[in-house]
Amino acid sequence: MAELTGGTADLPSGTGRAPYHPQFTELGAGECRRLLGTHGVGRVGISTPEGPLILPVNYTLLENAIAFRTAPNAPPAAAAGNRIAFEVDRMDDALSQGWSVLLVGVARAVTDIGQVSLLDKKALSLPWAGGNRSLWITVIPTQITGRRIAARNTHFSSTTTGPELQ
Repeated sequence: MAELTGGTADLPSGTGRAPYHPQFTELGAGECRRLLGTHGVGRVGISTPEGPLILPVNYTLLENAIAFRTAPNAPPAAAAGNRIAFEVDRMDDALSQGWSVLLVGVARAVTDIGQVSLLDKKALSLPWAGGNRSLWITVIPTQITGRRIAARNTHFSSTTTGPELQ
């Protein structure tokens, strides 16, 4: 009942129980790209002199890349010119299932005014962080991987002696 009424909405993800019969699936590049297109917020992972940093960013899926915008002096701007990781996922704690897509590639700052204008028009939303986020960064993947975990439900039937798969 608490799940249905939102009583656990502020709980951190990952507090769901592990499924009895998990099914783990590696996703192909096509499915990874399709899943990237279903979201608009992901996390960029960068190396900094202070250590690794993982930050949420709004992003746009391009034909063969992703693009996100940031402020020129904001931490995600450090991605430009470096090999980075970018992740998007969807987790459902109540059903103990979800997926994750990881993209690795070299990030590049977009400096062409025409390309910046096209990216501004293509963006699905304004940056959640607000403010002037005028620096677009693109990442063409050199590696894209994904995983899905799903639970096979089981129940006991009064006519069987063991679990029956649904």
